[in-house]
Amino acid sequence: MNLSDDPYEVHERWLKKRVPQVAERLLFAIATDWLAQAFDQQAPNIDRWWLAIALVDGLAIEARGQSVHQGYHLVESIALAERPGTWHTQPDAGPHQMEWNAHAVLPRQGGVVAHDVGVEAAVWLLMRLENGPLERRLLLMEWARLLLQRPNLIGPLGIHEILMRRALDPEQEVASRVCLCLAKTIEHDRDAGLELAQRLHTRDEVLIRRGMADVLTRLFRRLTWDAVPFLEAMLQDEDEGVLAAASSTVGDLRFLDVERWADTMAELSKHPLPVVRRNLVPFLRDYLEQFPDDQRRLLPMLWVDGDEVVRTRMRELLMRMEEVAPDHFAARLADFVEQGCDLDPLWTPLMIRRPERCEAWQAFLSGDGEQPTLPERPSLEPNILDDDISDEGDIDQELGFLD
Repeated sequence: MNLSDDPYEVHERWLKKRVPQVAERLLFAIATDWLAQAFDQQAPNIDRWWLAIALVDGLAIEARGQSVHQGYHLVESIALAERPGTWHTQPDAGPHQMEWNAHAVLPRQGGVVAHDVGVEAAVWLLMRLENGPLERRLLLMEWARLLLQRPNLIGPLGIHEILMRRALDPEQEVASRVCLCLAKTIEHDRDAGLELAQRLHTRDEVLIRRGMADVLTRLFRRLTWDAVPFLEAMLQDEDEGVLAAASSTVGDLRFLDVERWADTMAELSKHPLPVVRRNLVPFLRDYLEQFPDDQRRLLPMLWVDGDEVVRTRMRELLMRMEEVAPDHFAARLADFVEQGCDLDPLWTPLMIRRPERCEAWQAFLSGDGEQPTLPERPSLEPNILDDDISDEGDIDQELGFLD
């Protein structure tokens, strides 16, 4: 705004462009004020209670903006029957705070407590959204994902039942939002979460399959062996996005069964999709630590592939192996030669970094030299303070000025 502009005209133009957003914020502010009046402990206003609930229901029309966050806080306040804008819980005092009690046995805060009448009103609101059009059902999924952060409200509000019903929603966009709630659902109730994951896994829509693949790592951390069938089915999928996400989760198998993980890595190294083979690259170091002899010939198979992304990472591993473990490096070179691999892409960067080592290894492979060993480490330079330390280990008085 320039100094010569009329501020009223500028503000009017600004307001005309944003009438819907300003009106929405005003209406949410009115609903918040009405709920505050309804929960006034000195003079509760029952009429404002019903009006606020109806207004929140009317404002919950889209799954973005104020409807998501402000709407959730209002629904939470309704379920708890507490004034909106107040902290329903407080963190326990820590040792860095004045109110810390080192001898306390029980936690100071007990958590939120659902109100019977408030829960009935909140359930009515959730049912209205669940029976509404697509946008309201999407908003319901956003509220459900946020309400999962309140374990004391999950049971009274029937969040698990809502998620189970929405997992069969005819709109795949709604069911895909349920995938984002799987992790917290499993943390609260493992059996219910597993049943929900299995129900989502039966859906054939691409969006839902991709959503399940995106949360597969979280499922492994919480379901362990029960998540393996999901991984095996996703690795047989035809969608490139599902295969990319599932193959990047293969590393979680090593925490359950190392042999099975290695066999899966060897099988995926022959996959026709390049992104699947590239996703194996981050696990090569762990694979070599577990299986330094590489009996499955995983490294030669990936090297013969010719994918430059894979080769770049493998060159880094091999050159590092040459520095710290020449015996293992020699064994890997023997495997490469046996499989007929072209080693020129490895010799080129090694010749630039350490030409004498590169020539020694080439001579070793051709039979004209011995296997190189670990290079000698340079001797440490003497400490300049050694002369100032007495036999008793004390520093002489000449360094007293440091005090």
